Amino acid sequence: MTRGGDAAAEASEHLLGPPPARGGDGSSLGMVMASTGVAVLGSFAFGVAIGYSAPAEAGISRDLQLTLSEYSVFGSVITVGAMIGAVASGQIADVAGRKGAMRASALVSIVGWLAIFSAQSAYSLDFGRFCTGLGVGVFSYVVPVFIAEIAPKALRGGLTALNPLMIGTGLSMTYIVGTVVSWRMLAMAGLAPCIILMVGLFFIPESPRWLAKVGRKKEFEIALQRLRGRDADVSLEAAEIKDFVETIDNLPKPGIKDLFSRPYIRPVIIGAGLMVFQQFAGINGILFYASETFVSAGFDSGNLGTILMACIQLPLTTLGALLMDRSGRKPLLLISTSGLLVGTLMSAVSFYLKVHGIFPKQVPIITLTSILVYIASYSLGMGSVPWVIMSEIFPINMKGIGGSFVTLVNWLASLAVSFAFNFLMSWSASGTFFFFAFVCAMAILFIVKIVPETKGKTLEEIQASINCGT
Repeated sequence: MTRGGDAAAEASEHLLGPPPARGGDGSSLGMVMASTGVAVLGSFAFGVAIGYSAPAEAGISRDLQLTLSEYSVFGSVITVGAMIGAVASGQIADVAGRKGAMRASALVSIVGWLAIFSAQSAYSLDFGRFCTGLGVGVFSYVVPVFIAEIAPKALRGGLTALNPLMIGTGLSMTYIVGTVVSWRMLAMAGLAPCIILMVGLFFIPESPRWLAKVGRKKEFEIALQRLRGRDADVSLEAAEIKDFVETIDNLPKPGIKDLFSRPYIRPVIIGAGLMVFQQFAGINGILFYASETFVSAGFDSGNLGTILMACIQLPLTTLGALLMDRSGRKPLLLISTSGLLVGTLMSAVSFYLKVHGIFPKQVPIITLTSILVYIASYSLGMGSVPWVIMSEIFPINMKGIGGSFVTLVNWLASLAVSFAFNFLMSWSASGTFFFFAFVCAMAILFIVKIVPETKGKTLEEIQASINCGT
């Protein structure tokens, strides 16, 4: 970068960071935080949805007399809905706006939770779970994209990391509350964040980058000013966004085949690769069926394990969010994935000992410890960083189609793991976790060789550096 470019970057950093003492009235950061707070209600609803099947398994199976296969369908059908939502999410967010996409997602999720609450058969359950999956699929794309597009670059990593933090919060709340209430009452927990989100969207601005992209220039300026504060000078940031959008507008309209062309193949590999490793490390199998996993390890009940999982998720995800813009994305990924490797190896060994009757009294404790190490490690980085990077690496003309594709890859991998997990555990619990350990080892190599560091760069600078291969 030239000296002039360095000077511009420093000026931009000054303008985009926390409000300067000379100009701000404190409102700029406040509106960004308020907008982020509304958006991550969708993340909370996401966490409730994917966490619901673990504490509800025993009650639903008993009350509706579901077989293992029928409950596996219920547990995994959310991923089918999520895949469809992921495919549509980019188009919805590009046509209706980021706020419009979140509003539609919340509405579909409400329908799903009401269907689960009133279900009298497996068919009603599956329909409701499918609808919540549709909502989750859209939320999983649009929430981190919206936050990344409204946040100052100095805060973007930490604010975007609030997305997985709230997913973890929703999971934790569902695990804990699910031990003391019925599965029907637990379904009602998914309604509240969706309703509050729909109301909150009326009070926050749309993404300025999306408004600029669709040519709504006056609204773009108003939204950017609201986000940065009425006294802030937004001219430099506005000019950078407009210039980038104008450059993108001169490019041909992208299609799915363009994702695999030379200019875009590297972000596709980075984004899709991280999502594949995130899921094939086994996370959704463990989360969806946590209670039964602990029972299979020798516990009388899975409640203790799921409560401890809930208690450890939130603080570690919070720590990861705080470290995101300090340590960088890549170090967090490496630390997190190394911890996943340790946790899966410990789990594999514990189930091997159980099968062969070695140290039978110690096996449940080893399994509990290994799962907690796994959840802690996942919460620290692998749960959040891939979504942050996904929201950063695609240029605005490819953000819709690229983000949808990467999100679809995530949910395809999630479907495979969540549906097969119970059957794999029946086949060989130790073999299942040895496979997850192998995936974690491959993920470490991928992160070292392929994944870039995006800390401290504007979205436009990230795309320039990826295209240059740096």
